[in-house]
Amino acid sequence: MFLDTSPLLSASLTAIRSQFPALNRRVVFFDNPGGTQIARQSLERVNRYLLECNANHEGAFATSIATDAVLDEAHRAMADFYNAASPEEIIFGANMTTLTLHISRSISRDWNAGDEIVLTRLDHDANVTPWVLAAQDRGCNVIWVDFHPEDGTLNMEEMQAALERKPRLVAVGYASNSLGTINPVARIVKMAHEAGSLVYIDAVQYAPHAPIDVQKLGCDFLVSSSYKFFGPHQGILYGRRELLEDLFAYKVRPATNRLPGKFETGTQNHEGIAGVLGAIEYFEWIGREFGSEHIEGLAEKGYQGRRMELKKAMTVIRAYEFELSRAMLSALQSIPDLTVYGPTDIRRLEQRVATFSFCLRGLHPRQVAEKLAREGIYVWDGNYYAIGVTERLGLENSGGMVRVGAAHYNTLEEVDGLREALMKIYEEY
Repeated sequence: MFLDTSPLLSASLTAIRSQFPALNRRVVFFDNPGGTQIARQSLERVNRYLLECNANHEGAFATSIATDAVLDEAHRAMADFYNAASPEEIIFGANMTTLTLHISRSISRDWNAGDEIVLTRLDHDANVTPWVLAAQDRGCNVIWVDFHPEDGTLNMEEMQAALERKPRLVAVGYASNSLGTINPVARIVKMAHEAGSLVYIDAVQYAPHAPIDVQKLGCDFLVSSSYKFFGPHQGILYGRRELLEDLFAYKVRPATNRLPGKFETGTQNHEGIAGVLGAIEYFEWIGREFGSEHIEGLAEKGYQGRRMELKKAMTVIRAYEFELSRAMLSALQSIPDLTVYGPTDIRRLEQRVATFSFCLRGLHPRQVAEKLAREGIYVWDGNYYAIGVTERLGLENSGGMVRVGAAHYNTLEEVDGLREALMKIYEEY
């Protein structure tokens, strides 16, 4: 069952939107790449934790025991979401940036002066600067891989040339938070491993939109943030167990050496982790209610239980978002003097998520965002911490771009409303 605007399935989208209390407001949330609205299941988990548990972990009393149960289940749930081999491969932290800064110290500890790492101009700075700092600390060199400015795709010829130099690490985004480009990460992982390199994937922008399978990808590390997939502010790192076990952990002395606690420094945000569990339970609900058509193909891939429901959910979400992407691209391209950056070939929607950045000639991006806000349409402007993109496109000094991003709770009617608002802005200007 796909989510579209047919009479039967419009009711399905109504049911989905009812899971998000914030959607009762008469505004349109197209700021989703910067943070989605929170699902009711996640809110309920946060509240329940604070009311019924709310203790530090590993104590001998009831609320601490209940806390341990919630934390353990959240690790299992995220292992299912990523299709990790074990819950011990899941590390929670404050957010993706903090986790990456933390783990980069451990990963780079055995780098030597003159070693090289590979970064891309397409990435969010959270998957750039932590590695630049680590390279500076260890006397290593950074090899930069560019993207094609005409269509926002990564320059794979440069990636191949960089990997021929046998770098220690490749850090790459699954999807661009600026241009919406989905990078060929499976291919990059294969190429990097053949070169003897580790691969660190930033999946923050990809996670809300499509299934993730770290075992199929074969990546070494992958990280996302749950506030981008309908949960609270929380970062979640996957790392291959043998790597996590071998890495040195920067932590205080009494902390455990057992995974995953080895890298979960200090007292964690327990209510936030409970909220992540709720977000996964929301996806489970999507899979059960609307993913029945996808059982056969996913079963053949070996998914079972909650992993099956989650993959069904993300598959049906991906299918619906193709329609949103098609409508969004058509709407933006219908506005005179508006330039869309990134992939714009409507026949290649599988190469992007529903995140679009644009400029309207003659108007500063902040002006456009403010005018849309007055129409009740929330969007971002600037560089969204993907400063390498706006610098490469020559837009950093002129305010960057306007960014609109759809999630599966958005509607085609909202996309049409965006088109009307942009046309009004164009005509008034």
